Amino acid sequence: MLAYTVRRILVSIPVLIVSTFVVFLVVINSGDPVANFATSRQPAPSPAAVAAFARHIHADQPAVERYWNWITGVLHGDFGPSVQTNLDIGHDLFTRFRVTVTLVATAMIIALVLAVLFGVFSAIRQYSAADYIITFLGFLFLSMPVFWFAVLLKQAGIWFNEKTGSQFLGTIGEQSPYLDVDTAWNQFTDRIGHLVLPTITLALVSFASWTRYTRASMLEVLNSDYVRLARAKGLRRGAVMARHALRTALIPLTTVTALDIAIILGGAVITETIFQWHGMGEMLVQSATTLDVYRTMAWLLLSAVVVIGFNLVADLLYAVLDPRIRYD
Repeated sequence: MLAYTVRRILVSIPVLIVSTFVVFLVVINSGDPVANFATSRQPAPSPAAVAAFARHIHADQPAVERYWNWITGVLHGDFGPSVQTNLDIGHDLFTRFRVTVTLVATAMIIALVLAVLFGVFSAIRQYSAADYIITFLGFLFLSMPVFWFAVLLKQAGIWFNEKTGSQFLGTIGEQSPYLDVDTAWNQFTDRIGHLVLPTITLALVSFASWTRYTRASMLEVLNSDYVRLARAKGLRRGAVMARHALRTALIPLTTVTALDIAIILGGAVITETIFQWHGMGEMLVQSATTLDVYRTMAWLLLSAVVVIGFNLVADLLYAVLDPRIRYD
């Protein structure tokens, strides 16, 4: 498995280079930050100041040279210059990444647990009233746009706080600005309160589709010959479900989860914007608005690494879930 992991990582490097180069060309041709700098300031900057700004963001260099300088700088921890001269892109990226990881990881864990529980239960109780209810809820949440669902939950949180006279459900930011930093319990409960609504937004949308995959996969496995043989041999129903059926049924869910990580990151951008979290979503919106090329590329590069990493982990989990799978 170690050799397979190394091969996958080596294959991912040229994929990452080619994809970042294509995206880099798209980003630098999406707008002119130098022209934006020259026209958006009052009084208008001098030609010398505009030329200095162009040199600062390397806009005076050919595209290939700009990309080479950027990618080699990334290898040394330098993510390039920002249009905000006093901003360290690397520090800003990883500070915001910690915020986004908290949201995305929590939402994915909740979505996976719910998808497995409801998907397996729905498969076992096929065509029952509970199965129809779970199916209805799955399609309901699947049909909801993320931005609309997030706004709906935000308004519900505001209504809840007003009716209860509390501020437990945070609707703005990942923590309260007036928080007593000396009290660890206050910090914990405040962060949990701000995490509830954004997490529900991402978790329920992902849970909806993952439940359908789990149900379909579980039904297929339950009707397979080896499961019927295990039950015919007298094994307990719980042992058959846990040791034989569920492990195999989780393989499609593992694949879908790895493929959906890009969609979840996109949903996190919308969710963070609506709930005003200072994570990677806000960073992408700000960098796209100000035509900040290297800040945008830093976000895209880290997102690409996360997507590739999740797909590698999914491939490795196949061997854990199904002992018949071996990597040479």
